[in-house]
Amino acid sequence: MASNKIRMSGMVSGMDTESLITALTSSKKTKVDNAKGEQKKLSWKQDAWKSMNSKIYGLFSGKLTAMRFSTAYNKKVTTSSSSAISVVAGEDAAEGTMSAKVNALAKAGYITGAEIKAADGSKVTQDTKVTDLGITAGTKLTFDVAGEPKEIEITDDMTMYGLTSKLKEAGLNASFDVENKRMFISAKETGVANDFKFTGGDLALKKLGLTANSGATRIKGSDAELELNGVTFKSATNTFKINGSTYTANAVTDETITLSTSKDTSAVYDTIKNFFNEYNDTINAMTKSYNAESASKYQMLTDEMKDVMSEKEVEEWEGKIKDSLLRKDSSLNNIMNAMKDVMSQAIEIDGKKYTLADFGIDKQSYLNADANERYSYHIYGNKDDEVYAGKSDKLQKAISEDPELVSKFFQELSNKLYESMNQQMRSTEYSSAYKVYEDKKMQSDYNNYTKKIADLEAKLTEAEDRYYKQFGNMEKMLNQMNSSSSSISALFNM
Repeated sequence: MASNKIRMSGMVSGMDTESLITALTSSKKTKVDNAKGEQKKLSWKQDAWKSMNSKIYGLFSGKLTAMRFSTAYNKKVTTSSSSAISVVAGEDAAEGTMSAKVNALAKAGYITGAEIKAADGSKVTQDTKVTDLGITAGTKLTFDVAGEPKEIEITDDMTMYGLTSKLKEAGLNASFDVENKRMFISAKETGVANDFKFTGGDLALKKLGLTANSGATRIKGSDAELELNGVTFKSATNTFKINGSTYTANAVTDETITLSTSKDTSAVYDTIKNFFNEYNDTINAMTKSYNAESASKYQMLTDEMKDVMSEKEVEEWEGKIKDSLLRKDSSLNNIMNAMKDVMSQAIEIDGKKYTLADFGIDKQSYLNADANERYSYHIYGNKDDEVYAGKSDKLQKAISEDPELVSKFFQELSNKLYESMNQQMRSTEYSSAYKVYEDKKMQSDYNNYTKKIADLEAKLTEAEDRYYKQFGNMEKMLNQMNSSSSSISALFNM
């Protein structure tokens, strides 16, 4: 960068040495500007690649990875003849019908306390001391919560609010209703094993309205009970995990409920459809960047150039450059070709070859497709696809008639695509693992620019200093000549 030294010249000669030196060093200044511009452009390209790589890796590690496994196609659905039971079928759920009954729902242990009052008959509030109820300080309340013993000691300064706070800390839900003058205490979890029970401090409990002989109402914690194909299952909650499926009991019922389990063809269809939505989004973004218009006529702007432009003009100018950064990029071309090659392959299953077209999935014709969407795929009969919504839905038919074939085909295709993309993402001398571009080389180039810029700025400063010194010497000589001339003139005028 330019020297910070104070430079004074031109005072004797009257010459604009600043402009002269700027002109004399313009070629070196241009080299500095060009290097800075190229480094900034490289930084933009790094950002463009990070964004693109994130999109590509997202497809690779997300939906593509899921499509490689049979679980993506072993979707089951269970319907119930009553809302008393709802079921989320697991992948291993047996197809067919089952009979079920909900005999009981899980409940949490609960005490609704009796009305209480202070020993002097006054109204009890949150700030009332527990000892004002006639309970002696030092009294201990003992109880079990889910089988674990607990203890609370009444102190002189403990208020009703303080007591309920202590009960909460011990693992219970507890509150005091000032309006209704009652305590409400319950277990935090449903089920017998999670219930609570007071074991000591009877007199204090009576004063607090928490015993039956003072009018409290007690509901014991209970388990839910589900009868499935004649076998009874119990659960502390209203949810049962049985053979990979999840059963939720919503209401007790006397009648037998019929549960029917079958393949969820809609879920399988959506899995494949969602994969192609993301694949298309990714390949279209890649194609658009690769086919971007050239920005060769847009040079990187220097600070001086920006000074004479509006913010909008600078943004539009630089936007043209940024949009073209991955144009005809060889790394982008490699990953695109790898993906396109796999997707167009035929997959052999049980001696017969199949392509995506056999399942009603194909690309639009080259002439009809948008230039940046020529490698995306459309599903025949897809209601969300304006072009192909009216075509016969081969995919849904294949899933319904031969789900095993669909599973085998898409697993094999997904595995091939995964391996091909994985090969493109391997670590090399120039790129890191799971990167499809040469991130290591680009960072090395960026660092080299930093050194190059420092060297060029040093040469620019050296040249400026040299010229300022030369012009300074010239000014000094002119000053000396002027002084001599004045002395001679003064001598002849004596």
